[in-house]
Amino acid sequence: MIKAAILGCGYVGTAVARCWSDQGIHVTATTTSPDRVTDLRSVAGSVKIVHGADLPAVEELVQSRELLLIAVAGGRKAGYEAVYLDTAKTVLAALDKAPHLRQIIYTSSFSVYGHQQGRWVTEADPIYPATDNTKVLAATEQTILSAATPERKVCVLRLGGIYGPDRELQKIYSRAAGSVRPGTGTEGSNWIHLDDIVGAIDFARQHALSGIYNVVQDEVLTSKELIDRVCHAHNMPPVTWDPSRPSERPHNVRVSNQKLKAAGYPFQHPSFNL
Repeated sequence: MIKAAILGCGYVGTAVARCWSDQGIHVTATTTSPDRVTDLRSVAGSVKIVHGADLPAVEELVQSRELLLIAVAGGRKAGYEAVYLDTAKTVLAALDKAPHLRQIIYTSSFSVYGHQQGRWVTEADPIYPATDNTKVLAATEQTILSAATPERKVCVLRLGGIYGPDRELQKIYSRAAGSVRPGTGTEGSNWIHLDDIVGAIDFARQHALSGIYNVVQDEVLTSKELIDRVCHAHNMPPVTWDPSRPSERPHNVRVSNQKLKAAGYPFQHPSFNL
């Protein structure tokens, strides 16, 4: 039986825990919140309370595992550096105690590409993180990638904006309905359904992928196009745009998923179903 650990079981990590447990993988799920332990026991073989900067706890977590998913997510209480970069550094420091670990998968974000005037980008293109948070994400990627060895595969998945059950686009954009937004809404809007995040993570596991892969759906609309469609589909008042005010979005890019598709991953939700 494969033994896996998931460091960070929020929206994505919990769904992956369920998927892997259903396949007979023994999953150890982690959380920083004692309130979530009971819920996680329903999707994982065991649950531990682990903070990413706690080296002894991380060492114990990885010492007998063959597979590690790092799916931590930035929150309001802890800064990005503490959540992402410190966790990555701790994992790196714990690897001497993980002789059986053969694969690390890390969920990053397409936002590291930054503002590229809306052009299409691939994993081979340089990144231009534009905010302090995205600079932390970029540094975290490099830290995680440095853990790769001939015996240990490391895969970084750059996720698009996440939607799915309980994160429907209608709910996400309901606050914007009827409002006036700055800019023209012409920035690329890169999204990915939860089903395909879980699918891509499991595909990376099964095929021992290494390196960086974008995980975004085929259909990349502009923000205006997407919001118009969501508002129209759900009878919400439309959003209007004010070109006299600069857009507040720190990134404008269209992200290609061709590398992951070429590896053989079949997207379940290549386009929006509104």
